[in-house]
Amino acid sequence: MPMTEKNHRDLWQAATEARSRAYAPYSRIRVGASLLTARGAVYTGANVENASYGLSLCAERAALAQAVAAEGPELRVQALAVVSDQPGPFAPCGACRQMLFEFGPQALVLFQGDAGPTEVPLSELFPHAFQLPR
Repeated sequence: MPMTEKNHRDLWQAATEARSRAYAPYSRIRVGASLLTARGAVYTGANVENASYGLSLCAERAALAQAVAAEGPELRVQALAVVSDQPGPFAPCGACRQMLFEFGPQALVLFQGDAGPTEVPLSELFPHAFQLPR
């Protein structure tokens, strides 16, 4: 399913709305993500921090968990948008890139880049991702 201008707008809007629900008392960096699946469904997530920092959950992985819970192991990610309340570039972290790669290596990733909104296929954003032989 090709990405439409409406898909782009809807993903940015859904990520922005999800950001408002972030729990970020430690970093004070609120992040929202929205994920579009091959089925055309949109799932959202917000970052959830914890006093034990390693237990925190990124918005991208929260959205991915929602999508897997709804669509199951056959989930295919078509696109993901990430919105932060911080100025400047804000791409998904390495852990999120690895998790997303499992369900959509060619997914389009939308995020705030150096020069404004950026769109990059995940395979370019995360070359040489770890994969187990199948």
